[in-house]
Amino acid sequence: MSSTFPSSLLSPQLSQLVVIDVQEKLLPAICEPHKLTTAIRFLMDAAAILQISAIITEQYPKGLGSTIEPLRRHAATIRTLEKLQFSAAETLIEGAWTAQTSGTAVPDSGPSQIVLVGIETHVCVQQTALELCRQGFQVFVAADCVGSRFPDDHHWGLHRMAHAGVIVTTAEAIAFEWCGRAGTDRFKALSGLIRNRDMQRQI
Repeated sequence: MSSTFPSSLLSPQLSQLVVIDVQEKLLPAICEPHKLTTAIRFLMDAAAILQISAIITEQYPKGLGSTIEPLRRHAATIRTLEKLQFSAAETLIEGAWTAQTSGTAVPDSGPSQIVLVGIETHVCVQQTALELCRQGFQVFVAADCVGSRFPDDHHWGLHRMAHAGVIVTTAEAIAFEWCGRAGTDRFKALSGLIRNRDMQRQI
């Protein structure tokens, strides 16, 4: 796969949302877990409206539990993959996407733009992002949809990824890039989702 991309903007036709390890025994230790899961749920809701699928990964679910129910059973979720390595890259490529690629920026079967959310920022998310970049994917991380146990780890994980070429952005920015234009039914549905998000923040 070529590492040269025509645009830094997300395209719904090229995108895959990946939810990393938001599991029952991991989430409670993360800073502001409710805020994090609310942000992830918002992005998954936007993905469902804009017909973008989500793949979930789980780190050793036998010991760490399953992905929390609202994400595991979300309408956008199409597949759940188990892993033991901290990086989910190999699991995703072999378990969800065809490893064979052409000389273009888009694999013959699979996405070229990967949006990562989940935990922990400085471990599984970071290692997945760096490895996917090395494999030639264009990687985006929603800063408000990833988290760590300690703020410093979260901050420096985002910093390292950004310096390695990962595009660090936010859930709302991603949703609007996926939508692309106003005046459509999908835009109206997304606008309603954002208005509801704004009201929840005021509570």
